[in-house]
Amino acid sequence: MLIIARHGRTAANASGLLLGRADPELDEHGRRQAAAIAAALPPIDRVIASPLRRAQETAAAIGLPVETDERWIELDYGDWDGLPIGEVPSNAWASWRADLEFCPPGGECLADLGRRVRAACDDLVAVATEANVLVVSHVSPVKAAVAWALGVGDEATWRMFVGTASISRIEFREDRPVLTSFDEVGHLPQP
Repeated sequence: MLIIARHGRTAANASGLLLGRADPELDEHGRRQAAAIAAALPPIDRVIASPLRRAQETAAAIGLPVETDERWIELDYGDWDGLPIGEVPSNAWASWRADLEFCPPGGECLADLGRRVRAACDDLVAVATEANVLVVSHVSPVKAAVAWALGVGDEATWRMFVGTASISRIEFREDRPVLTSFDEVGHLPQP
């Protein structure tokens, strides 16, 4: 099974900031969320994480060696990284939703993120068919992995919500991905 978890909370997440390649650590609540993820999972055979600290810290809570895969890093928001979400102009949001090739100034487009995450997912099919693989990542790569499992395009990611420290599960049936859960949050402590 491929289990994909979004990292625990950071102060920037709690403040409603766009958090792409900035690299803050988990806050105290985020560390409790990481422990809750670890407690909610079946036995894990392999742990993979984005290189960003918040994902690495969350993955470390599992207690196994953590492999780093750059393809699971968050979308590059470029000049918008660290901005309050409400400060991104509404016309920019409209352009972004309408065009998968739209890039925030100095950033990355959703189509590029989708391509790298689909490649990472494809590379895990064989092992996740036989073992439990946990990937700890970020909101946009989690959405892209779910779109991959469902066989839909990246435009579907705009219709998903992925909570902090949520868990999604993808099983493989005859080497075909099947989304068996999405955005699980029942394991989480309340702030």
